[in-house]
Amino acid sequence: MYLPCTAEEIKRLGWDAPDVILVSGDTYLDTPFSGVALIGRVLMNAGFRTAIIAQPSLTTTDDIKRLGEPRLFWGVSGGCVDSMVANFTAMGKRRRQDDFTPGGENNARPDRAVIAYCNLIRSAFKPCKPLVIGGIEASLRRIAHYDFWTDSVRRPLLFDAKADILVYGMAERTIVALATRLREKQDWHNLPGLCYAAPLTSLTTKECIPLPAYSEVSAKTDVGHRQFLAMFKLFSANQDALTAKALMQPIDTRALVQNPPASPLTQKELDVVYDIPFELDTHPFYAAKGFVRAWDTIRFSMTTHRGCYGECNFCAIAAHQGRTVVSRSERSLITEAKRFFQHPKFKGVISDVGGPTANMYGFECEKKLRAGACPNKRCLTPTCCSGMKPDHRPQLHLLRALRALPGIRHVFVASGIRPDLVLADEHGGDYIDELAAHHVSGQLKLAPEHVTQHILEFMGKPSIESMLHFKERFDAANRKAGKRQFLTYYFIAAHPGCNDDDMRQLAKFAKSKLCLTPEQVQVFTPTPSTWSTAMYYTGINPASNKQIPVARTFRERFEQKEILTSK
Repeated sequence: MYLPCTAEEIKRLGWDAPDVILVSGDTYLDTPFSGVALIGRVLMNAGFRTAIIAQPSLTTTDDIKRLGEPRLFWGVSGGCVDSMVANFTAMGKRRRQDDFTPGGENNARPDRAVIAYCNLIRSAFKPCKPLVIGGIEASLRRIAHYDFWTDSVRRPLLFDAKADILVYGMAERTIVALATRLREKQDWHNLPGLCYAAPLTSLTTKECIPLPAYSEVSAKTDVGHRQFLAMFKLFSANQDALTAKALMQPIDTRALVQNPPASPLTQKELDVVYDIPFELDTHPFYAAKGFVRAWDTIRFSMTTHRGCYGECNFCAIAAHQGRTVVSRSERSLITEAKRFFQHPKFKGVISDVGGPTANMYGFECEKKLRAGACPNKRCLTPTCCSGMKPDHRPQLHLLRALRALPGIRHVFVASGIRPDLVLADEHGGDYIDELAAHHVSGQLKLAPEHVTQHILEFMGKPSIESMLHFKERFDAANRKAGKRQFLTYYFIAAHPGCNDDDMRQLAKFAKSKLCLTPEQVQVFTPTPSTWSTAMYYTGINPASNKQIPVARTFRERFEQKEILTSK
C-alpha cells in the first residue's frame, strides 16, 4: 500500500482530509531509504492519516493544493540530501542529474527546498496549519550554520523558513509524539528531538545552555570566528540523548530553543519500523514521469543498523543519526530479505547489507549504552578504545543466514567498512575471508581519505597503517578464495589544513603503495554541522586554536584534486 498522493486516493480511502501532509524534495519512493516515506508509514501505523506531495511545482499553487489542507500539520523535507548539495557540485557547478527525480534530470528540486516549500504552502493557505520541518536539510541547519554557497553564517533554518517546529534526527519517536500532542491539543514544547522559537525574555540559563548569539557567530572577524567555534563545541557536546542539555541561541529579539535529542529507537522498535511492507517502487502518480535511478542501488539493499561512532570530522552522521549504534535483529533482516522474493524485479541479488559503516553491526560499547558517549574521547581515534569490543561474529552469522535462503544468488556488502575495526577484532581474519569469498561485488570500498598524519588528525581518521594491514590480508584472502577482486579507495582533496605538498605526498603514496592513480576523489564540500566545515569557515584548528591553511578558491581546490588524479 502506498501513501496517498492524489485526491482520488484520498476519496477511495474514505478520508475527508489527511491529518498530515508530507512535502518532499525527492519524488515519492516507497522504501525505508526514503525518510519521508518511512516517516509517513510510521505515522500511518500510529493511526494518523498521512499523505505525500512530492516535488510540488513552485510556479503555481495548484500542485500544493491538490489534497487540501491537513488537519494537524504540514511536514516539510528537502529530501534525502541537503538540496544545495543535491543541486551543486563542490566546484559550484549546477548538477545536471538527480537520482531522486523521475527521468533523472535535475529540474524538480528547488535550491533551499525547505524554505521554498514553506513559502509555497503559506502562499496557498492563509492562515496555514503548523509547518513542521525535518529531514537532513533541517536537521543539520538547526542552529546558526556556515553556508558554503553564500560564504556566510545563516540563521537557523527554522527562522529562515518561518516554520513553527523543527524536528531533528531520525525523528520517528518525536514525530508521533508531536502528532499526538497536536491532535489532543496538548503542549508539545518539551518534547525531545525538536526545536522552536521563543521570546528571549521567557528563557533562563537554568533551563537551557546559552549558545553565542547569531550576531556574534556571524561576524567575519577573528572574534566572530572564535565565537563560532565556541558555539559549535557546545552544540557537539549536547548530541547524546543520555547526557545532552537543552540549548538556546539568541536570534535578534527571539531565541532558537533546541530540546535534547530523542532517545534512539531500541532494537525492538527499529525492527517494527523495518517490518513495514514497503512497496519498493515509485508511486504510480510519479512513476509515469520516468525511471528513478536511485532504485539501481537502494531497491534491494538492507539497512542493518543506525548510528556511527566513527565521528569523522567531515561527516554529519553523528549530528543526525547519533554516535550510538542500534542494530536490527537478525530475524527482522531475514524477514525483509524474504519479502524481496515477492517483488517481480528481484533476481536473487541483495545489493547491500550495511549501514553508515557496514561492520559496526551487532556491537556497541556497554559504558556508552549505560551512561552515554564519553565527552572527551572518541571511540576509534586515534586508536580503537579499549572499552569498545569489536565483534564481527553477529554480522558473519547474518551474512551466512542470508546466503542460505533458497533463491538467494548473491549477498553483497557495498557500504564502506572500517579496517581498523576489523583489525581490532580477534575474529577479523574470519570476517575478511568471508567477505572475499562471498560478499564482494568485484570491488570493496575503503575510505582512508588521506595518508599524511596531520591531515588525518584534521579529518578525525585513524593512521593509514591499519588500511595497509587490511589490504595485505584482503589480498591474501582473495588468493585463498581464488578470486581477482580489488579495493577502491576514497580520498578527499582540499580538506581544511591540506596544501599542495600534502596532496603530492598522497599521490606518491597511491602510486607506490597502492599501484594506482586515484579516481574516487571528492573535493571537500563544507556542509553544515561538521567540525571540518567549522575549520573551513574559521581557518582555525579547534584542537590547538591555531590558524591552518584553507583552500578557498575554486582554482585552489581544483588544483589539489588535479595533483592526485593527474596521470
